[in-house]
Amino acid sequence: MKNKTPPILAHKYYEQTSVFSVENMLREARRQKSLVADDMPPVCVLDPDGDILHSLLAEERAAPTPQWACYHTRAYTFEQDGIRFGIVAHAVGAPFAVLVAEELFAAGCQLLISVTSSGQITALQPPPYFVLIERALRDEGTSYHYLPTSDYSEISSACLAIFDDSLNFNLPVHHGATWTTDAPFRETPQAIEHARNEGILAVEMEAAALYAFSQARGKPVICFAHVTNQMANIEGDFEKGVAGGSKDALHVIAKTARAWLRKQAA
Repeated sequence: MKNKTPPILAHKYYEQTSVFSVENMLREARRQKSLVADDMPPVCVLDPDGDILHSLLAEERAAPTPQWACYHTRAYTFEQDGIRFGIVAHAVGAPFAVLVAEELFAAGCQLLISVTSSGQITALQPPPYFVLIERALRDEGTSYHYLPTSDYSEISSACLAIFDDSLNFNLPVHHGATWTTDAPFRETPQAIEHARNEGILAVEMEAAALYAFSQARGKPVICFAHVTNQMANIEGDFEKGVAGGSKDALHVIAKTARAWLRKQAA
């Protein structure tokens, strides 16, 4: 049989715009649901696990956004350290995360911060801790619809620039690479060893696609891996910290947003 390019890499036509646009979809959703266009806050949060939103709702700190026109999710707003945020939870995996990212930016978002639970690949310290994802191995499908083939997709230089010496989280926040996979239950010993040899720190399910979207669309996205587990290979794994790790995650989100807003105002 003749070798040929697999469909995931073939006929992508990166220079062309999509016939199906997020703006048109939101227009029709608003028509069907009798909604009016209403912008999301400038800084929005993607919360794939849902623990951040769950904690905010439990504390009665999050309010629903009734004009959010997505067919698949609900959006909320909340305030942290004097900044108003939008948040969408439970968008797990590359396709879902990018679908929501497209919608958020079409609805007025100017910066998206994603904090996703991740498995430890390289042991920097006992979990939980955070990794600012500087680049993500493209072992998923969505990124290849946005950018031509490469091993990694990367945070934009403009977003990375906010993490200078003046930004002190007072929490363990490492910098480095992750492995984005579509198949969490196919993390085999050899695949993990390969990732570790590549200097990869953690495995997650969204960052490579979000960064590819960011680069292709020119939209600022910052992804954090919240390293919370060793893939259930120890007893008592997946402990994220106080309130499901939301207290620390909100601290990281607010510090990042403040630094980004400061750069925008400069």
